[in-house]
Amino acid sequence: MEPIHWFMVLWITLSLMIFQNSSNVEGRYHFHKRNKSSPAPSPDTGEPVAPSTPSLSPPPLSNVPSDPYPEDPGNNSSGSSDCVFNVMNYGAVGDGSADDTAAFRAAWKEACAVESGVVFAPADYSFKITSTIFSGPCQPGLVFQVDGILMPPEGPQTWPKGDSQKQWLVFYRLDQMTFTGSGTIEGNGQKWWDLPCKPHRGPNGSTLPGPCDSPALIRFFMSNNLVVRGLRIQNSPQFHMKFDGCEGVQIEKLSISSPKLSPNTDGIHIENTKSVGIYDSMISNGDDCISIGTGCANVDIRGVTCGPSHGISIGSLGVHNSQACVSNITVRDAVIRESDNGVRIKTWQGGTGCVSAIVFENIQMENVMNCLLVDQYYCLSKACRNETSAVFVTDLTYRNIKGTYDVRRPPIHFACSDTVACTNITLSEVELYPHEGELMDDPFCWNAYGTQETVTIPPIDCLQDGDPESVAEVSQKSKNMPSLQTALPPELANNVIRLYRECLRRAKYVGHRQHNTELVVDMVRQQFKKHMLETDPEKIQKLKDDAARGLINHILFESERLSGRKFSSS
Repeated sequence: MEPIHWFMVLWITLSLMIFQNSSNVEGRYHFHKRNKSSPAPSPDTGEPVAPSTPSLSPPPLSNVPSDPYPEDPGNNSSGSSDCVFNVMNYGAVGDGSADDTAAFRAAWKEACAVESGVVFAPADYSFKITSTIFSGPCQPGLVFQVDGILMPPEGPQTWPKGDSQKQWLVFYRLDQMTFTGSGTIEGNGQKWWDLPCKPHRGPNGSTLPGPCDSPALIRFFMSNNLVVRGLRIQNSPQFHMKFDGCEGVQIEKLSISSPKLSPNTDGIHIENTKSVGIYDSMISNGDDCISIGTGCANVDIRGVTCGPSHGISIGSLGVHNSQACVSNITVRDAVIRESDNGVRIKTWQGGTGCVSAIVFENIQMENVMNCLLVDQYYCLSKACRNETSAVFVTDLTYRNIKGTYDVRRPPIHFACSDTVACTNITLSEVELYPHEGELMDDPFCWNAYGTQETVTIPPIDCLQDGDPESVAEVSQKSKNMPSLQTALPPELANNVIRLYRECLRRAKYVGHRQHNTELVVDMVRQQFKKHMLETDPEKIQKLKDDAARGLINHILFESERLSGRKFSSS
């Protein structure tokens, strides 16, 4: 009797287990089928990734990574989702030619309405969709998963007339959304890059045309608590990925790429966005690897490899006399290679605001021009006029930055505003050697104040100690140019003082105080009169250049006369 009892217990238990498992599978794959001939994706291959709550806690610290991909970014199929909406079941063809926009919009609409919904684009298909705004608000936990290839129409000629040419995929007014997958977002950017609007560099120093209203590939706008993970994003017509007006963003394990000469193809651009983490990603492109615009705060960047690119940039800031504020930015454990810049801060003259609490730490440079760069005279042409106001740059830390630089540019360049000095710059364990050729000495500093905690290679002796003085204070206290501030318009006086101090620095005779200042004032007065009479911008620029050369030659002549030493104007 006892064996029969145990047999009955075992039979009931197995029956309950089979019934429960079949029920779970049925609930998981709730596809809302429309096209019965389209097969549902197998849960064993390409299973949708579970949504996750964004967390700004960084990955474990490590040394500078040589390869930021310890694992395949798309290999994450352990999660689950309650409702999966496969675009193939909404009429998508996936052959790379048909317009699958309607299928994606339909799948989005239904996934948006349920908690933890998944819009699923399976592997082994190429989906072409036109410019689309995927709008919320949606239920929390929404996932947009691309395991295949997703791409826009190829070039402006095939772009629908009614669609915006400034953006392609837009995610708007969302909360707790994840954009993920093991697939590729292909931008088809080549025909956009060749439009005859914006010049860009070509091979052997040539100039080629570039984009007009080229679309940013992916834009997140007015959204919070976002995760972007694991995707390959390439060949964007303009910015690859843009975040505007967002908060709580985690980006990890992305591969972003476009050709070295593709214009304005920033990898990741953020503006008016706070609490951002960018981790373990590889970016190579024709512009900034990562660009941080105004209104950004609390940004943590770790384990990123950049290059070829224009490096990691804060800015440009303050264009058109605007106010710009950026604070609490950290870049750690990064590699920057074969790039025009390393870590850069760029501001326009005439802006206002502040850049503060910036840390660059544990960064490996490999054949990089302008490894450490602050440029407060940023301008896209020669027509930018001098302004007295500027964005205030303060509290910059450069720690454990090592590697090689391209000798065509100084590895350290701090060109701060004439009137608003850069302050509290800290350098520690900075060792930069020439990639090829001889060591380039004399890192450049202008109106930059800070300290060196260790000896810097190459040596930097132009960083000033203490607190800065304003241009007015300099002109009042300096006995070498007593009449500048009253004899000349303020804008011109500022430029003269800047040139004067720079010439003295070049002449290695900074301590001398006996130059013929009256002659300098007369020279500038005469040039200023010529500027007032001239209306052609090119001729005005030539007059300014001539004035600068004349001033440089005069100060060098005086330095040679008084010191008995021969100096070079280069």
